[in-house]
Amino acid sequence: MYRTNTCGELRLADAGKEVTLAGWVQRTRKMGGMTFVDLRDRYGLTQLVFNEAVDEALCARANKLGREFCVQVRGLVSERESKNLKIPTGEIEILARELTVLSESATPPFTIEDDTDGGDDIRMKYRYLDLRRPTVRKNLELRHRMTTIVRNYLDSQQFIEVETPILIGSTPEGARDFVVPSRMNPGQFYALPQSPQTLKQLLMVSGFDRYFQIAKCFRDEDLRADRQPEFTQIDCEMSFVDQEDVTDLFEEMARVLFKQILDVQLPDKLPQMTWHDAMRLYGSDKPDLRFGMQFVELMDVLKGTGTFAVFNDATYIGGICVPGCANYTRKQLDQLTDFVKRPQVGAKGLVYVKFNEDGTVKSSVDKFYAPEVWQTLKEKTNAKDGDLVLILSGDQANKTRVQLSTLRLEMGNRLGLRDKNRFECLWIVDFPLFEWSDEEQRLMSMHHPFTMPHPDDIPLLETEPEKVRAKAYDFVCNGVELGGGSLRIHDGKLQEKMFKILGFTPERAMAQFGFLINAFKYGAPPHAGLAFGLDRFVSIMAGLDSIRDCIAFPKNNSGRDVMLDAPSFLDEKQLQELQIKLDVSQES
Repeated sequence: MYRTNTCGELRLADAGKEVTLAGWVQRTRKMGGMTFVDLRDRYGLTQLVFNEAVDEALCARANKLGREFCVQVRGLVSERESKNLKIPTGEIEILARELTVLSESATPPFTIEDDTDGGDDIRMKYRYLDLRRPTVRKNLELRHRMTTIVRNYLDSQQFIEVETPILIGSTPEGARDFVVPSRMNPGQFYALPQSPQTLKQLLMVSGFDRYFQIAKCFRDEDLRADRQPEFTQIDCEMSFVDQEDVTDLFEEMARVLFKQILDVQLPDKLPQMTWHDAMRLYGSDKPDLRFGMQFVELMDVLKGTGTFAVFNDATYIGGICVPGCANYTRKQLDQLTDFVKRPQVGAKGLVYVKFNEDGTVKSSVDKFYAPEVWQTLKEKTNAKDGDLVLILSGDQANKTRVQLSTLRLEMGNRLGLRDKNRFECLWIVDFPLFEWSDEEQRLMSMHHPFTMPHPDDIPLLETEPEKVRAKAYDFVCNGVELGGGSLRIHDGKLQEKMFKILGFTPERAMAQFGFLINAFKYGAPPHAGLAFGLDRFVSIMAGLDSIRDCIAFPKNNSGRDVMLDAPSFLDEKQLQELQIKLDVSQES
């Protein structure tokens, strides 16, 4: 037996016990004839003491230990003279009697500490070392706790966990698929699932009325802080339910998670906001409600009431009132102007209006407007003396709102209003069923082709499909979409109509989704579902800015695993077996 105890469990009550510990050397300190070693494992850290006066040879061996040596130590639990109450084991130490080096370590490329000196790239290359750091380890322990709570909760609600295939057929509608060649079927390819969507619908047809899965999903799309090419969903589907049944059940699951993990009590009923209101008031379908600064439309105040051509030509003018920021300097305002002009934001400029504490008004477009206009604007935005109003305009309302949303979030960050220890959750409902794709030059499903239209809007499918609302819902927390779902179409004729609007010929629809269309002929029940992004949910709970540190082995921003050096080239023999020839253009 390599150990009798872990490095995180011994306390003062264990004084006098002889124990054996095993773990990794965090650091060593030599003080006179004494050598102190901090030994670390997954459970914590314990101080070891080697006394030269007691065993000179043993102490000499301890002095040769390097960082991250894997060792075994036998000794006596003793009360520490100089206690460290910052750690659970800080009242005891181990008076070492035996030391066995189980494995030596090269000098680590970065310090294995909470505040490491390793950058992202080096930590990802040596991820197995990075995972030894307590901060990263705690994220994975949190992930484990959350999945355990989810499984227990869903089990208590009569859900059954079913695994669906990883190798499926490609469905080009939506994000790009990762494809896998088939050796036994030359020239044909599997796809990795973007979600188990159609498969879980088939389970509903099969009579498994409550399904869930902690499902691996894959999307070949550009990456960012909250997106990875492979990710994990808490994937669920239910039969014989309406929208309220689904939202009630899963907001209760969220309440259980927040209470058990963070001891945070969510409201008994979460608010709901329509997609149109979210875009009108926040310029985002995932609004951060931890702070105010709702948008105020200012077309009636600023268009045609002065000689500023930019506003007079605009289709949309909107502003936010930033409390207490009328004292912003010209330099700070120029920084904000540069911020909104960045390509990632895309605005052409920024107009400000300062309502100073002394009652005076100062604006970047003073000369174009009479003082009465600023008084009207002050009333419209509910600004007070000392407040700053920031204004954007454009020729496309939603595009300008999205830009204003980015500015709003930036002001929230600058003013410290986005507290990671505060949680504001809501449902976004009544999404548009379709959205226009400039790239495809046609209507596309905002979610997927199987989403149920709002019953009141079904007559508009033939005449004004762009006005049709979806029976869809997203769960949003602190400006992050943690999950989403919808009622599904279970009527074959309605599903065929959806495919037609989306530009599918009957032949193409049958080729790609014939299995689902045929299944609907055999008594498909009304059904609905939802999937939470587990990685995002964990990152919110852990207060992280990126999902990478709650994934054991993540990819970098280029979609590469720098530790495994993947993706990589195949050798010629593998390509021949797959009957694949490569013609890769080499860019200089």
